[in-house]
Formats: sequence, C-alpha cells, structure tokens
Amino acid sequence: MKNIDKLSIEKAYLLFDSKEIDNFEVGTLKGLQQIHKFLFDGLYDFAGEIRTLNISKGNFRFANSLYLKEILDKIETMNENTFEEIIAKYVEMNIAHPFMEGNGRTMRIWLDMMLKKNLKKVVNWQFIDKELYLQSMERSPINDLELRFLLSANLTDKVDDREVIFKGIEQSYYYEGYVVEK
Repeated sequence: MKNIDKLSIEKAYLLFDSKEIDNFEVGTLKGLQQIHKFLFDGLYDFAGEIRTLNISKGNFRFANSLYLKEILDKIETMNENTFEEIIAKYVEMNIAHPFMEGNGRTMRIWLDMMLKKNLKKVVNWQFIDKELYLQSMERSPINDLELRFLLSANLTDKVDDREVIFKGIEQSYYYEGYVVEK
C-alpha cells in the first residue's frame, strides 16, 4: 500500500506542476473522475471508475451501489456559489464515496478546485489537525457546522502558491495514514 501512496502522491504533485488540473471540469462528477484517474491510473484497475460494490468504513456504510448513479446525478446539480453550498456538496460526495479507494485524497482536491473557481480561495490543509478533520467528517452527514468552521478558519487566497498546494497534498495523504519522507 505504501508504494501506491508514494506513486500516487508523486502523481498529485505532477497534476499541479504540469497544470493538467486546469484542464479538468470543476465541481462535476466527470472532474472528480478525472482527478481520481490521474492520481491512481496504473495503480488501481478501477482508476476513475465509479464503484459497483458496496463499501463501508468503521460502522458507516457509504451510498448503496445500486443507487449510486442517481445519487451522483443529484449531487452534480447541487449549487456551489457560497462556501456553505460548496461544503454541503463536498459532504454529500463523501457520503456517496464513488470510488473503491482514494476518495478522500481525490475529493479534497475536488473541493479546493470548487473553492478556487467560485470563491478565489483554497483550504490551507497544512494547518488542519488530522483528528479534528476526521472527526468533523464523521459527523458531517448529520451536521456540517463543525467541518465548515474548521475549514473556513483555514481558507487562503494563495490559490496558486506551490507551497500551499504541495503542503496540502502532503497533509491530505497524512490523513489517510501516509507520511511523506523528506
């Protein structure tokens, strides 16, 4: 697994260094699939593909695969004009969890792209504590106030700052248990 993480994080850096991210759709399922495919192509057979099996994490079952297409279609129509709307869309996509693996890493980039396009901001992930973030994500299907508070306190207008982006990628992988070796 660690080798996949190492290769995937290198692909995440390349996604921004190559400016390929600028060619992806923002806030759409297609854009999310484009990000996932870029990060995991050659690492997982299902890179960029919507899952057809049911999955869970801990005691939480993500959206049933039988209804996933309809759920994803509905999420796609959600507004993303305000911070609150963007976070609501992000939370719903997290509940859907459209991929077998790599959802969190993919969706955090997707979230930042929506914030960048619509609010001219991104999350400065390097300042968001892993435990606080994971706890707020666990509770977000019931109430996303905690998540909104945590993320809004760490928004920055440094949307093209390489250090902010790369530290954010490293933090995103850290949330999933991978630590970047220096």
